[in-house]
This record gives sequence, C-alpha cells and structure tokens, in this order.
Amino acid sequence: MRTLLSPRRWRAAASGVIAAALAAAVLSPGVAHAAVACSVDYNDSNDWGSGFVAEVKVTNEGNEPIQNWTVGWTFPGNQQITNLWNGTVSQSGPNVTVTYPAWNTTIAPGSTVSFGFQATYSGSNNAPQSFTVNGVTCNGAQPANLPPEVTLTAPANNSTFLVSEPIQFTATASDPDGTIDRVEFAVGNTVIGTDTTSPYSYTWTNPTVGSHSVTAIAYDDDGARTVSSPVAVRVLDAAAVIASPATVRVPQGGTAEFEVKLSNQPSGNVTATVARTSGSSDLTVSGSSQLQFTPNNWNTPQKVTVASADNGGELAEAVFTVSAPGHDPAEVTVREIDPNTSSYDQAFLEQYEKIKDPSSGYFREFDGLLVPYHSVETMIVEAPDHGHQTTSEAFSYYLWLEAYYGRVTGDWEPLREAWESMETFIIPGTADQPTNGAYNPSSPATYIPEQPNSDGYPSPLTNGVPVGQDPLASELRSTYGTSEVYGMHWLLDVDNVYGFGFCGDGSDDAPAYINTYQRGARESVWETIPHPSCDDFSHGGPNGYLDLFTQDQSYAKQWRYTNAPDADARAVQVMFWAHEWAEEQGKESEIADLLDKASKMGDYLRYAMFDKYFKKIGNCVGASSCPAGSGKNSAHYLLSWYYAWGGSLDTSSAWAWRIGSSSSHQGYQNVLAAYALSQVPELQPASPTGVQDWETSFERQLEFLQWLQSAEGGIAGGATNSWQGSYNTPPAGLSQFYGMYYDWQPVWNDPPSNNWFGFQVWNMERVAQLYQVTGDARAEAILDKWVPWAIAHTDVDAAGGGENFQVPSDLRWSGQPDTWTGTYTGNPNLHVEVVSYSQDVGVTAALAKTLLYYAERSGDTEALATAEGLLDALLAHRDSIGIATPEQPSWDRLDDPWDGSEGLYVPPGWSGTMPNGDRIEPGATFLSIRSFYLDDPLWPQVEAHLNNPDSVPAPIVERHRFWAQVEIATAFAAHDELFGS
Repeated sequence: MRTLLSPRRWRAAASGVIAAALAAAVLSPGVAHAAVACSVDYNDSNDWGSGFVAEVKVTNEGNEPIQNWTVGWTFPGNQQITNLWNGTVSQSGPNVTVTYPAWNTTIAPGSTVSFGFQATYSGSNNAPQSFTVNGVTCNGAQPANLPPEVTLTAPANNSTFLVSEPIQFTATASDPDGTIDRVEFAVGNTVIGTDTTSPYSYTWTNPTVGSHSVTAIAYDDDGARTVSSPVAVRVLDAAAVIASPATVRVPQGGTAEFEVKLSNQPSGNVTATVARTSGSSDLTVSGSSQLQFTPNNWNTPQKVTVASADNGGELAEAVFTVSAPGHDPAEVTVREIDPNTSSYDQAFLEQYEKIKDPSSGYFREFDGLLVPYHSVETMIVEAPDHGHQTTSEAFSYYLWLEAYYGRVTGDWEPLREAWESMETFIIPGTADQPTNGAYNPSSPATYIPEQPNSDGYPSPLTNGVPVGQDPLASELRSTYGTSEVYGMHWLLDVDNVYGFGFCGDGSDDAPAYINTYQRGARESVWETIPHPSCDDFSHGGPNGYLDLFTQDQSYAKQWRYTNAPDADARAVQVMFWAHEWAEEQGKESEIADLLDKASKMGDYLRYAMFDKYFKKIGNCVGASSCPAGSGKNSAHYLLSWYYAWGGSLDTSSAWAWRIGSSSSHQGYQNVLAAYALSQVPELQPASPTGVQDWETSFERQLEFLQWLQSAEGGIAGGATNSWQGSYNTPPAGLSQFYGMYYDWQPVWNDPPSNNWFGFQVWNMERVAQLYQVTGDARAEAILDKWVPWAIAHTDVDAAGGGENFQVPSDLRWSGQPDTWTGTYTGNPNLHVEVVSYSQDVGVTAALAKTLLYYAERSGDTEALATAEGLLDALLAHRDSIGIATPEQPSWDRLDDPWDGSEGLYVPPGWSGTMPNGDRIEPGATFLSIRSFYLDDPLWPQVEAHLNNPDSVPAPIVERHRFWAQVEIATAFAAHDELFGS
C-alpha cells in the first residue's frame, strides 16, 4: 500500500507539451575527406552481472565532415550484442561493426553521434581497448566525461561575521571519472581564491560589509565545472545586536513582542538595554528593559514586550533601540494600530511581517526583487520536487499577500514589486521564447498520443492526424504588437539546484526555467525526470531530454513552456480585489498599469479554453476521425489543466507551436476571474473577442460546477474532450457536458486528481467571493449545498482550544453526474465520501475564507462561527516564522526503480546524465538522479527510516509552504475586511 504526499500538489503537465511541429535538424552533406580525426566515449555503467547496456559516442575531432561513418571494435571477452539502436550492427565473434542509420549519415566537424546497445556476457565485462571510425584508429575506450561534485562545508548558512574577522571557506570535492583540478571560492560572481589540493580551503581575510552569497566551484581534469549550493553570509563592520522583526504593530492599549539576539559569540557576558529613542511616550517597554547574553546563549532569541498606553488619541509611533557594550545597536519601529482593529487583522500583520522577514527564509532576493520559494524547507516532494523551487501558484499568492497589505496599510508599492518580480522571473521574456514569430496558427502542433503509463514513452509524433486552427494568435499579435505569449511558466528552480542554468546551458544563472511532468496521466512526481525548459542538449543524452518523451527521426534544440491556468487566473482575481480596495482609498491610479497587465494576462489565458489540438468540442472520438476545429468551435470555455507553447532555438530555421488542453478540472475554475475579465472595465481584455470569450466562460464555468455537484454537495472531478489523452472511445453510458466526457480523476491519476479536499476549497472560495460581490443566484445555490456538507465534516475543537481541529483531507467518489441539459438535477447517482482528515493549515485557511465570504452575504451564523473557530485554531499553532502543524510524510517511493507498473522509468538503452553527473538510465530512481538530497539536513532521518522502516518511523516535520502561509495571512485579513472588529 502506498502512502502519498499531499496529493493536490502533483500537477501533471500531460505528454505532448514538448511535441509539436518539431523541425528536423539535418546535417548538411559535406565533401568526403580521407583524413579522419576522431574520439570515442564508451560507457557501460549499467551492468547487472550477466548483461549490460552501453552507450557509444563518436566525436569528429577534425575540420572536415565524416561521411557514411562506420565504427568498429573488438570485445576482449564473450560479449554478444542482442539489440542496438541508432545504427546497424554486425558481429562476428568478438569483432563488431556499427554503421550509420539512414537518417544520420554524417558527423559534422566538432559534432557527436551516439548509439546504444544491449548485450549479454559471462565472466568479465571489460571495455574494448580501441576503436576505428571508417578504418582509422581513434582513442581507446573512455568513460563519459562526468562533472565533479562539490559541497561548501563552511561557512554555515546564514552565519554572521565581523569585517575584521577572517572567514574560513572549506569544501569537499570529488570527480567520479577523474581528478579534481582545482576548487575556486566565490563571493557573488567574483572568485576570491583557489585551492588545488584537498582538503580545499581558503581564508577571506578582508571581507566587505554587507550580505553575500558564497559558493565553491570545482573543476575536474577534463575542464568540467560544478557550482555548489549557495550559502548566505552577513558581514558587519562591528559586533551587533540583531532584532526581529524590524517593524512591530501594537494595538492601542495593547502589547506586542519582538526578538533580540547577538550577531557573534562574545568573550564574556553582555547586557543589552532596550530604550525608546524617538517617538511617542505612549509606547513603552513592558517589564525588564535589560537582557542578559552569555557566550552560551548569545544566539538564542530573547523576547521584548512593548506596551501601548490606553489613552485614545492619534495613533502613535516610536523607535526602540537595543544597545549593548561593544555592539552596534538595533532599531525596531513600533506603530500603534486602531484599538478597534480586529484581532484577526492584527494576526494578518503579524503573519505578514513573519513572511517578509528575510531571516524566515520564504524568499530569495535577486537585484532587489523577491522570488518566493515553494517552502522554507528543502526536502519536500509535491508538485515541485524540491522546496527551493517555486511555481506560478506561489507568485500568484505573492500578489495576494501584497494586495491585502495594500488594503490594510494603503501602501501599494509592494504589490508593484511583486508584479515586477513575476514579470522578470516567471513570465518568459523575449530571450526565453525567441522564435514565436514563426508560429503558424493554421498548423499549431503535430499530434502526439498520450500513453497510459510511463513505459509508453517516448510517444511518436503522428503526422496526418487533423489538427484545428488557432483562432487567437493573429488577434493577440495584432492587439499587443508581438508574437510572444504573456503568461507564466509553472516551475522555476530558484537556487538552480539542478544546475541547468539559462536555457539548459549549465551556467550559474538562477532562477532557471525547468519542467518535470511529461509522460501521461499515470506519471507521479516520484516518476519524473527533471529537464530544462530550454533544451540545447547540454545535458541528458545526445538529444538532451527530448527522446525520453517523443519519438522523432531527428531532434532540434528547442524551448517550451507550460502554463498553469489556475495561477494566472488567481493573479487576475487578486487584481480585481486590488482595484476594489485601491479605488476605495482613492489610490486606483497607483495600480492602473498593473490592471492593464492583468487584463493582458487574461487575454492570453484564453488558450486554456481550447482543446489540446484545437479539435472540435463534443463527441470527439478517434484521433484521425475527430474533426479539426475552426473558429471557436474548438473552445470548451473552461479553464483546462494547462496551455503550452514552444519553438526552435535556431533562429535561422525558426518554427513554433502552441497547444491547449482537452481536460478541465473543477478545482481550476475561477468564476471571479471570469467575471472580472468580462464585466469590470479596467480588467476587460483589449482584444476584439476577449470580453465575449470571458462572458461565455463565466456562464460555462458556473454550469460546469452545477453539473459536477454531488448529491452530498462536494464538487466532482471534471471532463475531457480527449478520453485518455488520445481521443479514445470512452466507456459506454458515460455522462457528458456539452459533449465532453465525465472524468472523476481528470488529468492525472497517481493519486486521483480530485481526491484532495484542497481543490474543493480553492474553487469554492472563488465562488463565495463571486456570491459576496454579486449575489449570483447560481453561486448561491452551489454554496447552499456545499457549505453544510463541508461544515459537517469540520471539527474546530472549541473545547480543546483549537489545537486538535481537523478538516477533510481525502475524498472518495462513486457514480457519475447526470448528462447536462442546462438544469441541475441533484445528481442522485453521484456521491462523495470523506475518508480521511488533516490539519493542513493552508486548506484550513482557504476553508475559513470560503465560509467568511458566504456568511457575509448570506448571514449564515454557523458558517461565520465555524470560520472564526478555524482561524482561532490556526492561531494556536503559531511559531517564529509562521503557522504550522506536524506532518509525517511518506518516503516509500523515494528509491523505487521501474517495476513494470510504477517507479522511475527510463527506456531500455537510453542513458544520459543530470548536470551534476547523476546517471539517467534503466534502474535509476527518483533519488539516484537527485543525489543532492543526500546532503539535505533531513536526509539522515529519512535514511534511518528507510533502512529500518519497521523500527524507525518516518520523521515528523513541520512545513512552511509559501502558499499556505499566505492563505493564512489573507484569511485573517478577510475577516477584518468583511466583519471589521
């Protein structure tokens, strides 16, 4: 039995995203030349004792093409080739000859061709000693050039030093196929020292004041280079007192706290004194104003309480200074807030300060802009497979956080900074999508069938299958004067942990666009092979990562991006509220340009409304027989699971493609965004048909949710226009919605995609907001049935102080809805059952928000009481950086190779490397191609559990996911927005 992690967050960007109009990269024929200069790399590391898989790479080291190439060698043992790909083999005894395939006859100067084979043997399996190419002897058998490995072991992350204090750098480095030439130590992008002998070290004798990111860079004897994970250090010009947070808000007549510690270990005891140094005398230190630090407790934060006088009047502000002998002082600004401000709004400000505090670890800063991590913790496997990746979802929540901050404080500049960060880092720019101008809307993509399991990949490009026309491209190009797509890619490697760098070139550039899911509905996160969104074949195999996913005669270097429509729609939803709040403050001009950008994003978001290959919607069965769409008859007008776009890297042979998605999940629908884009003038798209499309989508989404509402009230999965991703014949009698087929687990199946209760509250929060704003009768009817069902399965544990609260977690579905005819029937044959519960803090906050918006419009007192009980329960779980509850994730699939039904699948004969040298080959696992996890702080506990699962339980952890922490903060602020004090 498998225990899976947080199932909602496993986003499956189904197969075919990279496949479309792939141009052939055919080598130009050259003139035959007798002088052959060549080298051969032979790698047979995948050996199981009686057989092995080998990869052979042949490089033309000369200045002339090698035509009609033939490679020969002699096995030293009894090895017998049983299967060979990318060439034709003949073998006589130990003598082997491999000749070119028809589609790859020439090796251009400086280029490499490769082929692979599977063989059997007994006894020893030694490598051949020499090779010939067209009869000319090349170098002997060489292992593949694997990059070195390096870890910066000192200084410690987030450590503090004095400017007069030398900083000791140490690193460990090794090379799996050679030796280390040198290790460089860098501060930012500047190399400050080099060591050529182990143990590798350097002393930075003149550190400069400021915050720095430091790394170690290892070079091997072949010139390959690896950069360590960055470590943050802070250099002070003197020992200092550290106070956090820098800004504290205290209710008039109430109290608030901040924390104090020292920057460096003192030689003796130190007394720190807290005093108000400017501002109103209404603010004072409550209790002792002195803190005692010793050489043992200098780094343990101590709390300071400040009190506000209960005397009414104007809201006061003061600066408190914490000073200590021999230390630079720290300043904390304390601001009073209205005593009538609800405790929940105070909780919002407290949570906001924790999230934005650099020491909490939710963001990484790049040139003054903040990029949110998926989570503070790193060893976390969900939709991202590492906590210091991030998603478009996280960016949309970053906007949420700053929009509510603007409502509470009137300061809209942080929202502007959040949008700038999103536009800079996760919306691909001109350099990231260079050949869009070659896109042909009449031929948007080449059809590739999705496969039921990972072992169905690579999947073939299938020419001849009718593909519809893209009705948006010309309109958008005319409206915005560009062929570029304005939408977020869904996944970033913020710290460049994988090392792909910009465009997969292995540079140090961060954040880096990456992708993972690519192989159909059954591919879980444990079965993904990460790859760069821009693949120039620098890593992976000879064709980068492309031939893991698609079959083609030849492969071209290319870029490709996948949009998660729920995130872009949430960004529009946020800007709807920002407009409402800024307008109330008379500050709408401060965000007017952001509204224009949100409108533009919504215009491009319409690509999520179309069938994957722009085929006609309704009864679409048979890839070849289902007709191509024209005009808008390929639009289902729902928010599907993704849209994607890509093209060639070679601008001299440019091509591009775009696809929509045939499957729509209830949890991705956003009726408030559709309302805003169709009804709010400041957010209506500028294109000729954008408003009309969103008007249709608004109606269609509400119908969709009515169609999917179960007899109990929960909202079932969704629908697809392409059964099993290949336009297959669906089961007989399957319910339909506008000719699309009901799917209880749309898009991905491992685990079932609609089993996570979080998708219920994400969607219903939007429905409740629409209801609160407009009073829409259909939204009201949906909520009137959904809310009692959700409350019945929620326990706020009022008697226990909220610590033992629980909300639904996993759901089980049975039956199906009635075919949609325009009216909700009650769906007596569609049922949902709650099968497990959790204390997921993000889901809890989203449920509370849903109930608050519903209660405000309906006057439902039970909904309001339940929401407040959940908010109070969350407050019972505060910690120093946010709000979290214990979790015990399962790691059972961490090291599972492919077993015929699940595990990490690598096609037989395929081999390649990750940027850090991890081998991708049959038998690889999630962990083996992510060996950086072996250096994670949590790994020793996970390893101990995996080694002794019966006696050592999986570690219990507390996770601080960015989206969940923002969901909590905004739930507190929503209470104040809707109900005041």
